[in-house]
Amino acid sequence: MPGGSIHNFRHFMDFPSQVFTYKAKRKQPFTHPVLQDERVGDVLMKRDVLLNFPYHSFTPVVDMIREAAFDPDVVSIKIACYRLASQSKIVNALVNAVRNGKEVTVMMELKARFDEEANLQWQQVLLDVGAKVLTGIQDMKVHAKICVIKKRIKGKTHYHGFVSTGNVNEKTARLYGDHCLLTSNRFIMADVNRIFNFLEKPETGFHFLEKCRTLVPSPGFIRTELNKLIDAEVAAARKGHPAEIILKMNSMADAKLIEKLTEAAKAGVVIKLIVRGIFCMQSESKKFKTPIKAISIIDEYLEHARVWVFHNRGDQKVYISSADWMIRNIEHRVEATCPIKNEDLKQELIDILNIQLKDNTKARILNNELDNEYVKRKNKDEVRSQEEIYNYLANKSY
Repeated sequence: MPGGSIHNFRHFMDFPSQVFTYKAKRKQPFTHPVLQDERVGDVLMKRDVLLNFPYHSFTPVVDMIREAAFDPDVVSIKIACYRLASQSKIVNALVNAVRNGKEVTVMMELKARFDEEANLQWQQVLLDVGAKVLTGIQDMKVHAKICVIKKRIKGKTHYHGFVSTGNVNEKTARLYGDHCLLTSNRFIMADVNRIFNFLEKPETGFHFLEKCRTLVPSPGFIRTELNKLIDAEVAAARKGHPAEIILKMNSMADAKLIEKLTEAAKAGVVIKLIVRGIFCMQSESKKFKTPIKAISIIDEYLEHARVWVFHNRGDQKVYISSADWMIRNIEHRVEATCPIKNEDLKQELIDILNIQLKDNTKARILNNELDNEYVKRKNKDEVRSQEEIYNYLANKSY
């Protein structure tokens, strides 16, 4: 194919629309109901909000940064950007924040594959206006998606921001399935600050990661935490108690964690997996007390979120993360895994996972042969999870 615009498979995400005589109309994202009538920062002082892309609009994330740029009470903004849009409203808001006297720190990952050139350009824009730009750590990518905004109100310090599974990117937020927790939880924000302290002094600041009490950072801590969570489910199963693990991610390739999951399946833990990409686990064995359900969903939106659920004797532990179960994410990247504390938001994530586990239209079975056969419908009603999730969120009351 002659021409200079199509170079690799990722460009099919932007395939020229004029090529097609018919193009299905994509449903438009909608603003989260609790963010329709108030400033984002004001809402977060009262409650956490979970944005589920691409069903919810990305605009509140941009609005949060814009509000901070012009809020006289805001002292500083710190944000980690992995992939930015080519016309980034986030960067424009950060530039305005610097011009308005805010201390702005931006972690710009220059090794983000395919986006190196764009990130270099945005780095220069931010440096030119006086922002502090961090450009990564030698031999390690910064893949965490985090933000913390500091305010001083009547002598008291307040923080709000986000922890996300996806990029700070208006364009991919319309194509990628991700979750973004907007919060003013002081424990989460304290840990986000600690991660930034580490990023500013990576050679001497590892102790900042060690002090995290709510977020589970990588490198160094995610594997230990996951081992504890899996071991707890194994112990429950061996005592005859209900035990279940639901995992959603892009890729599962870490041999040690796969070995732990295999041990859990042999002990009788119910395991349900949604893995879109690389999958290195033997999901079928006569030694498993309960068969593993493992599927991959390939549909209109790219399933990019990482969500982990552990039964925990009925008091479910739910996490969102920027990390896949790969050695590179666990050992060689800076990642952030966040527990969801709010019970309503925990249930929302579990509901979404359960909808996906019922998909019988775009889900494929991940068996030992990896022959990717579609889930058989067996005369059941059609369930196309991405459509069902849109309807679930559009009709949800808050």
